[in-house]
Amino acid sequence: MTYPLSMHAPGGTRARKLWLPLVSATLAVAAVCAVAVLRPWGAPEPVAPAAVAQGEPAVAASVPPAPLVLEDDARVLVFGDSWVYGSAATVPTLGFAYLLADELGVETVVDGVRGSGYLKPGLDGPAYGERIGALDPSLDPDVIIVEGSINDRKLYPAGYRDAVTAAWDALEARYPDAEIVVLGPSPQVLPVEDATRKIDAALSELAGARGWWYISPISEDWITEANYLDVIDTGPIGRDHPSTGGHAYLADRVATAIERMEQQPAIVADAPLDDTPPAP
Repeated sequence: MTYPLSMHAPGGTRARKLWLPLVSATLAVAAVCAVAVLRPWGAPEPVAPAAVAQGEPAVAASVPPAPLVLEDDARVLVFGDSWVYGSAATVPTLGFAYLLADELGVETVVDGVRGSGYLKPGLDGPAYGERIGALDPSLDPDVIIVEGSINDRKLYPAGYRDAVTAAWDALEARYPDAEIVVLGPSPQVLPVEDATRKIDAALSELAGARGWWYISPISEDWITEANYLDVIDTGPIGRDHPSTGGHAYLADRVATAIERMEQQPAIVADAPLDDTPPAP
């Protein structure tokens, strides 16, 4: 069964102008040093890997991701839950996933199912793995953003890592040429629930093991006590989803994170750490 997708093309040229760093030996050396202390999206300190639950397999060490390549007018599949669907926006097409089209100058293909997660079926469709299996192979996205999901917090941790691994394996197999970015869960309430933090840490670790970019709204403090009521609609209709203004804010934060990934210099594994020429 194929689930309906929503497509949104940009309204004009790319809204943000990218200033790519100059390629020089100095920057290459700096990049090698910086990768040890910077998260891919620019946070000052890395997040400690999630503790492996008893009986769950250990995850391979993190692999530095390559710079993201996002051409103008690229096709970007944004896949996730109700936040991707556009819940609580005046109309769903004012959700952040749709707004990314104009923010990044791309075509977005939006696949959001309310209430869904890696483990939890949603209101309008099944869990992530089955939904991925139903995606059109001919969609051919250039980049995939996989968001979420707080909806798994009451089921975590039993079977969580296996479900994530299976879903991501299926996504890679379906679109082998696409670059994949994982957007972790955003807090719908404050303080952030413990299970949500653990999901964020687990996804970060699993993405790192694949060399995928990971965006953590939690560790980046996108939603805090200072802006919570500006971002989240706590009323009976919004039910702790982003408001229309909140979706616009999230679109801006996601676009900024994506652009940093494009600007990140490539890391050369055997680059020298000083100016000493190699021995003959």
